[in-house]
Amino acid sequence: MHRSPHRTRALPAVLLAGAVALSGCGSDEPPAGTAAVPSSPSGAGGSTTEPAPASGTELTVTVRSGGEDAEQTWTLRCAPDGGDHPDPAGACAALAAGGATALDPVAGDTVCSQVFGGPQTAVVTGTRDGQQVDTTVQRSNGCEIARWNRLVPLVPAVS
Repeated sequence: MHRSPHRTRALPAVLLAGAVALSGCGSDEPPAGTAAVPSSPSGAGGSTTEPAPASGTELTVTVRSGGEDAEQTWTLRCAPDGGDHPDPAGACAALAAGGATALDPVAGDTVCSQVFGGPQTAVVTGTRDGQQVDTTVQRSNGCEIARWNRLVPLVPAVS
C-alpha cells in the first residue's frame, strides 16, 4: 500500500489548526450562580474575575408571592445559623444538602416540562462559602419547580 506524502504532511497541519481554533473557546464568564468581583475600580482600565474572600454564608432572600402580600425579605447566616429567616437551621441544611451547586441556575440546554407552578419568585443574593451569589428561583417550568422544592425551607414551601 502506497501512502501519499501530501496526506501524511496534511494530518499534523489539520490537527494544529483544530487545536488553535479550540484554544479560543474558553469563557471569561464566572461559574453559574456566582458573580464577578472586579479587581480594580470602574474606569481604571478593566477588571478581572476573582472569588470573594473566603468566609461564611450571608444571604438575603426576597420572596415575591405574586399575590396581595407582595414581598418578604429575610437575612440568613450559616455556621452559625442565624438571621431573621423563619427557619435558619433548615435553610442552611437545604443549602448544605445541595452542595456547591445548590444555588446554580438550571442549565440553558436542559429540557424541562412546560408546567407552570405559580407566580412565586425568590431572589437570593449575598455570599455562600465566600462566593458571590445572585440568583433567581422561580416556578415557571418543571425544572424550576424541582429546583425550588430542593431549596425548601430556604424558600417557602408552596402547596
